[in-house]
Amino acid sequence: MNPYLDDDLQALAGHVRRFATARVAPGFQERDRTRVLDRALMREMGEMGFIAPELPERFGGQGLGCLAAGVIHEEVARADLSISYINLLASLNGQILSEHGQPDVVQPWLDKLTRGEALCAIALTEPRGGSDAANLRLRVERQGEHYVINGEKTSISAADQADITVVFGRTGAAEDGAHGVTALLVPKDTPGVTTSRFDCHGQRAIGRGSIFFENARVPLSHRLGEENKGFVQVMQGFDFSRALIGLQVLAVARVALDETWAYVAQREAFGKPLSAFQGVSHPLADFDTQVEAARLLCLQALWLKDKGLPHSAEAAMCKWWAPKLAYDTIHQCLLMHGHGGYDRGPMEQRLRDVLGFQIGDGTAQIMKTVIARTRAGRRAVPA
Repeated sequence: MNPYLDDDLQALAGHVRRFATARVAPGFQERDRTRVLDRALMREMGEMGFIAPELPERFGGQGLGCLAAGVIHEEVARADLSISYINLLASLNGQILSEHGQPDVVQPWLDKLTRGEALCAIALTEPRGGSDAANLRLRVERQGEHYVINGEKTSISAADQADITVVFGRTGAAEDGAHGVTALLVPKDTPGVTTSRFDCHGQRAIGRGSIFFENARVPLSHRLGEENKGFVQVMQGFDFSRALIGLQVLAVARVALDETWAYVAQREAFGKPLSAFQGVSHPLADFDTQVEAARLLCLQALWLKDKGLPHSAEAAMCKWWAPKLAYDTIHQCLLMHGHGGYDRGPMEQRLRDVLGFQIGDGTAQIMKTVIARTRAGRRAVPA
């Protein structure tokens, strides 16, 4: 029994897994090779109600809660981590748009996001730094009824594929730090917006790249939150995505463990199954134990969010621990498969895919600082 997943959520998980096994998993390696995100598959997911189900019905969701979103997210990630980015980006950005956007501007986009007809990126990182997220140089100037944007964002997931982007830029003075940042919703077809794509190690179907802004103009109505307070207001939603990322990478680790347990039970050496040797079975048992514990932590963070309770520390724990644990787990599973694991195939792709989460969306060092500040107080752990 899982204390966080009732019968309805367990049934939802089974429903999504059947879909993911039949529709998502078969194209897993091909999408990695071609670096093409399957838009038809994304629309299918939307039709099934699998994208941002936690949003209220008035915003295109189903009002199912964050645990339901997590259950769907991990089942899709089991089949293909890159495809599960559709869920991650929709949930993170859907929350931002619904809570901070002007209804007549964001409503059409929320409908498209939940139907799988649009993809939304989030542009925070800049070339000069990533962890110091509030130290931004992208300039946003107010001119009449528009904001004019100039600068570059980099290492942005789905940079060249997204239809809209939540962009953070500086409207205040540099010394204002986080209190001089404004968030804007910028459609991809806005004049002055161009993109590039990197040749990344993993997560190749969703991809990462840069977004360039040259006198790009968006109406004032596209502001998300208050002027100069966008960073403080919008960043609160990242606790949700950090827990989702934990489930996302652990789902990949869990399927790697399932396959490896089956493999070592049937593969023989010296007249015995590989699993009979403690040098094989004990490392797998160690990782299996830790993966189960980390998954419970992620579910707890989502449960706390659904209850409206503080969960910043738990979410940060999910974000730093789960990606490292998932990578180490899959690495061990790959070694257990010998050259068959090292050769191009599902196991080595999983290893490449999860590695990126030790870099993006908040490093382990930043997450541990979040935990320390939550426990000891911000004054005791200054920047």
